[in-house]
Amino acid sequence: MPDAYILGIESSCDETAAAVVRSGEELISNVVASQIALHQAYGGVVPELASREHLRAIVPVVRQALAEAKQTYQSVDAIAVTQGPGLAGALLVGISYAKAIAFALDKPLIAVNHLEGHIHAVLLEERQKGNHEVQFPVLALVVSGGHTHLYLAAQKGQGWTYENIGHTRDDAAGEAFDKVAKLLGLGYPGGPIIDRLAAHGDPMAVKFPPAQIKHRDRREQETVKVRSGDKNDKQGSNDQHENEEDRPRFDFSYSGIKTAVLRYIDVHEMKDSIEKRREVMAKTQKPKLEDFLAKCDKRTLDLVASFQRAMVEDLVGKTLAAARAYDVATLFVTGGVAANNELRKTFEQRTAQEGFPVYFPSRPLSTDNAAMIAAAAYPRFMAKDFAAMDFSAEASLALR
Repeated sequence: MPDAYILGIESSCDETAAAVVRSGEELISNVVASQIALHQAYGGVVPELASREHLRAIVPVVRQALAEAKQTYQSVDAIAVTQGPGLAGALLVGISYAKAIAFALDKPLIAVNHLEGHIHAVLLEERQKGNHEVQFPVLALVVSGGHTHLYLAAQKGQGWTYENIGHTRDDAAGEAFDKVAKLLGLGYPGGPIIDRLAAHGDPMAVKFPPAQIKHRDRREQETVKVRSGDKNDKQGSNDQHENEEDRPRFDFSYSGIKTAVLRYIDVHEMKDSIEKRREVMAKTQKPKLEDFLAKCDKRTLDLVASFQRAMVEDLVGKTLAAARAYDVATLFVTGGVAANNELRKTFEQRTAQEGFPVYFPSRPLSTDNAAMIAAAAYPRFMAKDFAAMDFSAEASLALR
């Protein structure tokens, strides 16, 4: 089978990325232009600024990825681009550029779901290590600043199919990390800062109650109602939907823990010290761990460590409960929050006890990148599943 070099383009949020991947299993180049410095002043991603920055960065980033791979626009076999989910304006920058290249050079164009890309980041690196045997069923936890999902994955022909068995009802896990860091005057992005500071606090100092989810997600109810109400469905299809409704779900909720942190700050009168820390950190260029530690008292460090412990326990606990309920053989943990040290360590310890493997992407491929998009596109390339030129961005694109 001849090699296929796929140029991937990713612009779903605040990273402009391009990469070249050979046949879904060898990373040839991977270039990411981050916008963190731009958005830090606002404490989060500003969509309009993100789109504008993508426009500036897209051409040089793609050219650099091609140059590092010793490829050209003409020599690659296909163009892959993120269709969604993500910020609509940001997605359109990558899609428009990918369409222009594909149209001008008569190259196949492949639309990729960002969430599937995160799952294929794990596959890409395992294949690079020579591990081509993944045992099914696979349970994938995709956990980042914008997403917290559990997917059951199955192989179908060249590609994979996905069933969502859990998602966040409100904040994504990474969003909760960012919001708590902002509440504590620790800056943006919050996840890496909290991860480093947590090692210096007592993770048992503050008791956070577990999230209580007492009713079925209305989005799920509406989906099932629409499906089962389709008069054109055959009886077997209706039975399948009823079975889907009965299958256990493992949803997440993180707005409550954010509120609990806010209440703790109020009760313990921490606002003045937080404002002083926020002012100092805003004036510090590229603050180091020592800078944060110098401005964090023991109560703050204990709160940070306890918050991270509660988040990790919830993510790991629900994921492993789902793994047991669906009798999975392999676990993937991927997305930006998968770079968290305590999350990795806890998953590795708990899965070793339960007797099945867990795989993570490397830290550079945990956050948004285009290598994962090019890797996820390869099965579609082999199946000649190409996108029409009139497809557009889908900010809430579902993975199936």
